[in-house]
Amino acid sequence: MITFEDGLQIKLADVVATQAFASAISKVLLPGLCIYLHGGLGAGKTTLVRAMLQSLGHDGVIKSPTYTLVESYAIVGLQIYHFDLYRLADPAELEFIGIKDYVSDTSICIFEWADKGIGFIPQADIEITLDFANDSRQSARIATLNANTAKGLKTLQAMTIGQ
Repeated sequence: MITFEDGLQIKLADVVATQAFASAISKVLLPGLCIYLHGGLGAGKTTLVRAMLQSLGHDGVIKSPTYTLVESYAIVGLQIYHFDLYRLADPAELEFIGIKDYVSDTSICIFEWADKGIGFIPQADIEITLDFANDSRQSARIATLNANTAKGLKTLQAMTIGQ
C-alpha cells in the first residue's frame, strides 16, 4: 500500500509521461477535492491541468487563468475550477470573485500559486509539486505528491501509475 506520508516522487520524462500522469490523476478525481499545484514559473502546472482536462474528455480550448484568476469546466458530471493566483495582490480579493461559490462538496478546485490565497482557500487534500530535474527547463520534471487529508490519501492510493 502506498502511504504518501513523505511524498511520492514520479519522474515525468517528457510530455507523454506528463499526459499519462495527468490521466492517472483524472481517473480518480472525487467531488469536493482541493488540489494545490506548486512549482516555479514554467514548471508545468498549467500543462498538467490541461492534460487532466483533456484526459477527462474536454476537447475545447483550455486557457490559463493567469489573468482571469479562474476558469471553469463542466466535464463528465464534474465541475472543475482551475485557479491561478500568481497575480493576486491580496488574498482578500478572492472574496470579491466569490471564492465561496466555487468551493463545494460537488466541485473540484485546483489552485496554482495557492500560497497567495492562504486564509481564503480551503486546505489542500492533495499537493503536487513540479520541479525541474537537474534545474534545467529542457529536462524532465519530478512530480512530488502529498496527501493532506483522508480523502486525498484515498484518491492517491486509487491511482495506478505506469501500470
